[in-house]
Amino acid sequence: MVTPVTKDLTAASALPLVLGVLAESDSYGYAIIRSIAGLSQGALAWTEGMLYPVLHRLEAQGLVEARWEGEAGGRRRRYYRLTPAGSAALEASVEQWRIVNAAVEAVAGGKRDV
Repeated sequence: MVTPVTKDLTAASALPLVLGVLAESDSYGYAIIRSIAGLSQGALAWTEGMLYPVLHRLEAQGLVEARWEGEAGGRRRRYYRLTPAGSAALEASVEQWRIVNAAVEAVAGGKRDV
């Protein structure tokens, strides 16, 4: 059984996860939710109510752009894509997570230089 991730850690990981999914390809909300669930082996079970505020914030910050796609008379979806600023933000965020992860691993493994 997968241990669910706390709300605080889920919120902190939102930026690199969403930007990372969009770095692979343009996507829409439900597909982003499925991608994150798959990447986390089900530990991150996001809802639309969690994702869309993140996407709107990233769009307001210029890190993603959105467009509507769909057939006439059919279902329209809002697709999001990473901007160059979003790529830079992803790179910076991943580096920050590497630093945090190394510190957590050091504490968990008892490798502290104190």
